[in-house]
Amino acid sequence: MNFDSLFSSTNISASGLSAERYRMEVVANNIANASSTRSAGGGPFRRQEVVFAAMLDQSLGNKSGSIRQASHGVRIGPRLESGGVQVVGTEDDSSALHRVHNPGHPDADADGFVTLPNVDLPVEMVNLITASRAYEANLRALQTFRQMAEQAIALMRH
Repeated sequence: MNFDSLFSSTNISASGLSAERYRMEVVANNIANASSTRSAGGGPFRRQEVVFAAMLDQSLGNKSGSIRQASHGVRIGPRLESGGVQVVGTEDDSSALHRVHNPGHPDADADGFVTLPNVDLPVEMVNLITASRAYEANLRALQTFRQMAEQAIALMRH
C-alpha cells in the first residue's frame, strides 16, 4: 500500500464536499431568483441543476483520469474504483415555466399573463436538505479517517 492510496478516501470525501457545496450554491441561486421575470438572457429565470461526474481512479491504466457522466446519482457503466466526484457544470431545467394572470405586472403579455420561473420552493428546499446531508456525510467520513489516523499514531508511539 503506497502513501497515495492511504489518503485516497480523504480525496474522495473532499471532492464530495466541494461538489455538494457547489450544489447548495446553485440551489440558493434558484431560490433567490424564484420570482425573477427578467434575466440576463432575456425572459424569466430558468431553474439550474448541477451535473456531477464520477472521477475514475487513474490506477486503472487510464492516465487521463477518465470521467463517466452521471447525473442525479445514476451510475453509468461497470462498477469501477472511484476517485471521487466532480462538477461537470450546470444545466437549465427545461420544464415548463409557470404562467399567472396578473395584468398589472410590467412583464405581462397582451392577455395579462406573466411568465414566471420554473422554480418550485418545496422542491428546492428538498434539494437543499439533500445536498446538506450529503455534505455532512462526507464531512463525517473525513472526521472518522482523522480519528482513525490519530489512534494509529498513538498506538505507534507506545
